[in-house]
Amino acid sequence: MRLDEQQLAQFDELGYLFLPECFPREQVEAIRQASNEIFREQRPEIWRERDGTPRTAFACQQYSEVCADLASDARLVDPVEQLFGEDVYLHQFKINAKAAFTGEVWQWHQDFPTWHKDDGMPEPRAMNIAVFLDDVMPINGPLMIVPRSHKSGALESSHDLQTTSYPLWTLDNRTVTDLVEKNGIVTPTGKAGGVLMFHANIVHGSAGNITPYPRRIVYLTLSALSNAIVAPTRPDFIAHRDFTPVQKHDGSRLERQVADHAAA
Repeated sequence: MRLDEQQLAQFDELGYLFLPECFPREQVEAIRQASNEIFREQRPEIWRERDGTPRTAFACQQYSEVCADLASDARLVDPVEQLFGEDVYLHQFKINAKAAFTGEVWQWHQDFPTWHKDDGMPEPRAMNIAVFLDDVMPINGPLMIVPRSHKSGALESSHDLQTTSYPLWTLDNRTVTDLVEKNGIVTPTGKAGGVLMFHANIVHGSAGNITPYPRRIVYLTLSALSNAIVAPTRPDFIAHRDFTPVQKHDGSRLERQVADHAAA
């Protein structure tokens, strides 16, 4: 999947791009079922809220065939390679779950400061590209993005250890207020199967979810090969040390997963 000139221009100007319904319903259901199985496991790679609710499952492509297939799907890899002009490697793979009624917040932050300070990533030549596993609505804790905030570069941030379960390099209220007054806030929403990609320096966060509707999103963090991390401090399951270029496939592997699921 390659981006057209209009999409490239939008990403450059706004710092994000939403591509609705890239994955058909049957493939999304196969990934959703895999996520259900993953979140039932007790593993160090699965982080939970204080009440035990699953929050993030890291590196599940290492033990889930469905996730491994998704991590090398050309629909996700091609646009990032196109933007960077080179091969990419998988810096991180995770499923973020915002549970119905109890899903907690993600504070305002940029991703690159964490990748740089905690992992030794040299430049913001990496980005998240995400697949919606559930319908993301205005009411169930969608990602909030400050458009054009990537143009401000990496902003001063502090290491916030008071998050629900995941320490972040977060932005102060004054910084966020100034950016929002200038650029506003958008909440990309859409049906399961939509794909969202955003710049490493885009300012984003999300509110809690007190609705009956869960919100799960798969995130691939893809980095240019020339941008491999040099001083990781976090575990390998959070910041991968394998810099092998992603070997893409055309989506047929997920189709086989759908067929296997239907035959089971």
